[in-house]
Amino acid sequence: MVQAYNFLASWQLFPEKCSFQFGLAPKSGNYKIESIDNGHNLLISINWVSVENEAFYSQLTITPNDILASLDNYELADTALATINNASTLTITLFKSGKHILQVVHEILPNGYLKISKQGTTPSGELFTNIEIYHKQLSVLPYASSVAGVAIKPTKEGVIKHKALSAMEDQTNMQLDQIRQQIELLARQAQEIRKRKELSLMIYEAKLGFKPQIGHTYHLYEKKDGSHILSLISPAEWGNGGPFKQYISTVKLLADHTWVEIDS
Repeated sequence: MVQAYNFLASWQLFPEKCSFQFGLAPKSGNYKIESIDNGHNLLISINWVSVENEAFYSQLTITPNDILASLDNYELADTALATINNASTLTITLFKSGKHILQVVHEILPNGYLKISKQGTTPSGELFTNIEIYHKQLSVLPYASSVAGVAIKPTKEGVIKHKALSAMEDQTNMQLDQIRQQIELLARQAQEIRKRKELSLMIYEAKLGFKPQIGHTYHLYEKKDGSHILSLISPAEWGNGGPFKQYISTVKLLADHTWVEIDS
């Protein structure tokens, strides 16, 4: 029985993350891997859409048992050798009339993306490597293209659906990016508040020989016994580090009675 659970999903192409040395780069695409025949085989469905909105589609059924097997109704190759190398790597090697024509390596990356490396030979005999990066998706695009695919004339309805899906994805990705930026901003603000809190606790536990004024600048030192002291005198005014173990930082009292570190 096939053990390929990490790969069983619909994967959506990241066109901007891909690298193509041969063939046309797509505008969008979908790569779907399903378990069929009671888990003995894998069905791979490949859809791409070109920048001209021309759709391509192909399917491939493989048995990842490391045994050379015949392929039915597959234009690119007549035999294939498929192997699950480990929990995150699936390799498919395609042959035509006994000649190796393409090796396709599927890798689940640490970030959960699917990386597909296609290595083959161009009609002129030059070696090429195409890199495709996918992320998991909940829905499947209506169509797209593949190197081994057969062109399918897009219907008016299909083009309308594709444009709507592309617009929806652009909008949701923009909104998610805005939320991500807001979360990152909040995280930075939270970190700054945490730093101010830790600094304020240190200062309020330090020895104070005067009443600090809001907006004024002071200097924090560590004494030789490990305690802290707030001083009006800067390290430069003390000379040679002063009578303390070490200078910590120059700080300012804010209106909310927290302290912030500033450049000395």
